Amino acid sequence: MDKVTKLELEKIACKVRMGIIDGVHAAKAGHPGGSLSCTEILTYLYFKKMNVNPENPKWEDRDRFVLSKGHSAPALYAVLAQRGFFDEDELLGLRQIGRILQGHPDLKKIPGVDMSTGSLGQGISAAVGMALSAKHFGNNFKVYTVLGDGELEEGQVWEAAMFAGNHKLDNLVVFVDNNNLQIDGTIEEVNSANPIDKKFEAFGFETMIIDGNDFDQIENALNTCGKAGKPVVIVAKTVKGKGVSYMENAVGWHGTAPNDEQYEQAMDELRLAYDKLTKGGNE
Repeated sequence: MDKVTKLELEKIACKVRMGIIDGVHAAKAGHPGGSLSCTEILTYLYFKKMNVNPENPKWEDRDRFVLSKGHSAPALYAVLAQRGFFDEDELLGLRQIGRILQGHPDLKKIPGVDMSTGSLGQGISAAVGMALSAKHFGNNFKVYTVLGDGELEEGQVWEAAMFAGNHKLDNLVVFVDNNNLQIDGTIEEVNSANPIDKKFEAFGFETMIIDGNDFDQIENALNTCGKAGKPVVIVAKTVKGKGVSYMENAVGWHGTAPNDEQYEQAMDELRLAYDKLTKGGNE
């Protein structure tokens, strides 16, 4: 997948955002804001960076991914569907009894999910364990994880960081989706972990700050970091609700589903954005 162009990634990201809105609207529940903010990160990882095989989701040599901020599952599900792990129609079964896509990722039921997550703070510990296991058994796969900036308020995050830095797990890449909003307000209003990069540096990480909604910056960070023999943290400055005008930087869309009118507006905006990308690619 290393030949995927930036334009193709932008088109995929737009479809992923449509999938997020489709799923959350159908479920009448879910977390659209933080799902939309991390769309570019997940899209880049699954379509250009990570070594995965949708036809063999449990392939032993695959790279691993852990969505530590598990409530942003609609983004992961939409990316997995676009990547071919399961049919896109499954997105409309989000959070429904008897369907595979529940409110948080479940590795036992969902093809492509490497770790069940949901309790904030715990996903990074699982990712650290995977990275340590790879080192111990001589495996070459890399482990990627995405945390929320509000999630950094959980103490277990820093226990895991201390362990990863101490054991020099240079096969671990951590993204912090730094959209600066959590369920009760801004990070500063609730319990700021800033400066995020300096804290991780103190635990022995190599760090970089980027625009997490920019594919060029994501690519540059992944190509630049990881050569210092340390675990990596990429602090990704993002926009919560990215791509849907009335959701952007609005804390109320942390865990609220759009009604029918709001759904139509969101989808109209995303279809227009996709059409512009398609037209621009043909000129």
